[in-house]
Amino acid sequence: MNILVLSIEYPPIGGGASPQSHEINKQYHLKGHQVTVVTMHTGDLPLEEVKDGVNIIRIKCFRRYAHISYFWEHIAFIFACKHRLKKLVNENKYDVCHTHFLIPTGLIAKWVRKRYNIPYIISSHGSDVPGYNPDRFQMIHRFTPTWIKGIIRDSSFIVFPSKFLRSLLRETITQYDEQLMHIPSGIDTDYFTPGSKKPILVSTGRILPRKGFQHLLHVVAKKAYPIEVHICGDGPSLPALKEIAQHSQTAVIFHGWLDNQGEKYKNLVAEASIFSLVSGNENASSSLLEAMASACAIITSNVSGCPETVGEAGICIPPGDEAALQEQLEKLLDNPDVSAQLMTKARTRAINVFAWPAIADQYIELLSKSMVS
Repeated sequence: MNILVLSIEYPPIGGGASPQSHEINKQYHLKGHQVTVVTMHTGDLPLEEVKDGVNIIRIKCFRRYAHISYFWEHIAFIFACKHRLKKLVNENKYDVCHTHFLIPTGLIAKWVRKRYNIPYIISSHGSDVPGYNPDRFQMIHRFTPTWIKGIIRDSSFIVFPSKFLRSLLRETITQYDEQLMHIPSGIDTDYFTPGSKKPILVSTGRILPRKGFQHLLHVVAKKAYPIEVHICGDGPSLPALKEIAQHSQTAVIFHGWLDNQGEKYKNLVAEASIFSLVSGNENASSSLLEAMASACAIITSNVSGCPETVGEAGICIPPGDEAALQEQLEKLLDNPDVSAQLMTKARTRAINVFAWPAIADQYIELLSKSMVS
């Protein structure tokens, strides 16, 4: 197949959806398919490059930051992307389109199908679903359900990496149920592997209030725990976190935004004994999968997509419950055997459930069905 991929995020920019999409594309290439990605440009990134056999084309759209994008940048990308695709599609004769995010790139995929008769599937990643991310997109999602209905209607399939996210969309869109599919996110268990474990706790993600970093820092600020707390990520709440950390009795280290395919991040998670992400709303967290593959003892949320990701391989607590977080953290620190058991379970679950080759096969089956439907 000659596959066109559309996404507003692609390494090294974006959140968890960014590396997920590249890993799928790598698998497409390894399995003999041709892949071209059209995505956003920012900074001094090359406008075109080939990475791991994947052709990447970046469109200038005034995107300012690597870690986050905004509505007006999405609008600029839609127009610029359509202009570029008019020539690109005619030259390359794509068989099928795999799009990431219902909004805004789903609007481009719908246009491509209408104009060029190229079928598409879409992978939803969280914030494109109404109700998932009210701290950023509540106003915008007052208008998107009508657009989303049209996008789903003209699609072959919509894929959700968590059953939670699929059920959330069903609260808004009650039609087209047969097109809504669940394929879990994947992880490269040969790249993310356990290292020599140290007294390190890692927490990573976009620094937003709903991610719960502030609760972790409130807990470790109270007493001198025998660990280092490492925070990886960037976002609007970072100055507030640094203020809390100034008064912490436990060492807190901020790394800022790190490329999760970089050696620094990989080695840090490999050496971490504990990983904590007690988020108020999480779809299918790449950070959790990276921590599982790296054999960390995990503390996460008992809501949204976190429980189905970790299964019995992690501790799940209510988001925002600092007393529960303190209790479980001290349990892991005081009981090495409990930590060791969770580490083993996490690594085993990552290999058995989330390894990439099997995940990619499920996507290839959907793309093949799209071409004959």
